[in-house]
Amino acid sequence: MDLNADLGEGFGRWTLTDDEALLACVTSANVACGFHAGDASVMRRVCDSAAARGVRIGAQVSYRDLAGFGRRAMDVPTAELAAEVAYQIGALRVFAEAAGSRVGYVKPHGALYNRTVRDDEQAAAVIEGVRLAGGDLAVLGLPGSRLLVRAAQAGLAVVEEAFADRAYTPQGTLVPRGEPGAVVHDADEVVRRSVGFAVDRYVTGADGGRIPVVARSLCVHGDTPGAAALARRVRAALEEAGVAVRAFA
Repeated sequence: MDLNADLGEGFGRWTLTDDEALLACVTSANVACGFHAGDASVMRRVCDSAAARGVRIGAQVSYRDLAGFGRRAMDVPTAELAAEVAYQIGALRVFAEAAGSRVGYVKPHGALYNRTVRDDEQAAAVIEGVRLAGGDLAVLGLPGSRLLVRAAQAGLAVVEEAFADRAYTPQGTLVPRGEPGAVVHDADEVVRRSVGFAVDRYVTGADGGRIPVVARSLCVHGDTPGAAALARRVRAALEEAGVAVRAFA
C-alpha cells in the first residue's frame, strides 16, 4: 500500500503542513502547486526534501482559489482548466527535476477532486491538462470516478485512492466537508480504517453499512491536526498487519 499526504500547503510566512515530519513516513507526496496553497520557495523546499528521502513527488493541482484553500466550488471553462492544470504540473516539475527527482503523478485537490468524481467534462479537462504537460504521469483518484475513467481512456496509469480520515457515503464517495462527521478525528478509528482498507478492502460508511473499496494508495490529510503522528501510527499499524508500505508501481 502506498501512503500519501498533502504537503507544501503553506504560502510565504504561513505554514500549515509539517512537511519534514510527514516526509519521514509517507511514500508519496502530493505537493501543492500554488493554486490552493504553496509558492515557489515552498515547492522547492518540499521537492528537495522528498528527493533526499526517496519519496515520490506528485502534483496536487487545484482550482485557482488561494483564499478558499481550493475547497470552494468553481465553474472554470474546460480549456482554461486544462491550461491551468498543465501550468501547475510544469511549475512543480522544475523543482522536482532540480532536486534530482521527477513528478510521477497528478492528484486533484479539494473541490476539483470532488467535482471530477462525477463531472465528465471537468475530468476530461484535467486529463487534457496532464497530457498537455507531457510525460507519462499516473493519476490518483477515487475508485469509479470519471477522472480515472478519462485517465484510462487517455492511456495513463490510474491509481485508486482511499482516505483514512474521511467519512464515506453509501455510494462510496466522500461525505462533503460541510456535513457533520465528514472528517474522522478519532485517531484509533483512523488507524482501524486504514488497516481495513489495506487488508479487508472495505470501509464502514456513514450509515454503518459495509462499502467495498479497492485502493492502491491511502491518503492522510496533511492539514489534519497531529497529521504527522497519525501518519506514523497508520504506517506502523499497516506494517504490523503484514502490509508492505511502498510507493505504487
